[in-house]
Amino acid sequence: MSIKSKFKTFFFLDDEYDYKEEEIIEEEREPVKQVQKQQTVQKQNVVSLQSVQKSSKVVLVEPRIYAEAQDIADQLKNRRAVVVNLQRIEKDQAKRIVDFLSGTVYAIGGDIQKIGTDIFLCTPDNVEVSGNISQLMKEHELENTRW
Repeated sequence: MSIKSKFKTFFFLDDEYDYKEEEIIEEEREPVKQVQKQQTVQKQNVVSLQSVQKSSKVVLVEPRIYAEAQDIADQLKNRRAVVVNLQRIEKDQAKRIVDFLSGTVYAIGGDIQKIGTDIFLCTPDNVEVSGNISQLMKEHELENTRW
């Protein structure tokens, strides 16, 4: 060891110099770690569009009895839109089905709309419906309808 190095070690000058270099190196590494953490967080928020498109289905149903209302509700719970044609069922049974589906749609935060004579569109919260279908019925026919 030279006299210069002995002098530095005696007064701890070497240690301070090395310590400062290590601090600088650690400070340089921290922003890199923060950027990497931000990138991993951003990657977790990404949703594949293919998975969203696959779940978009519309089911057409023409129930013959009230017991089929539960099958329609299951389709709504599975986040599928359902078109329900009630033209081939008795009026009192059709009214019960509409009441049941109204409660189901309310519970899942969806919507139910009449789109024709005895035809309803039930949608879950992931389906947005825009526009409306104009009624072609006369006023006196509207008074005699059951809905």
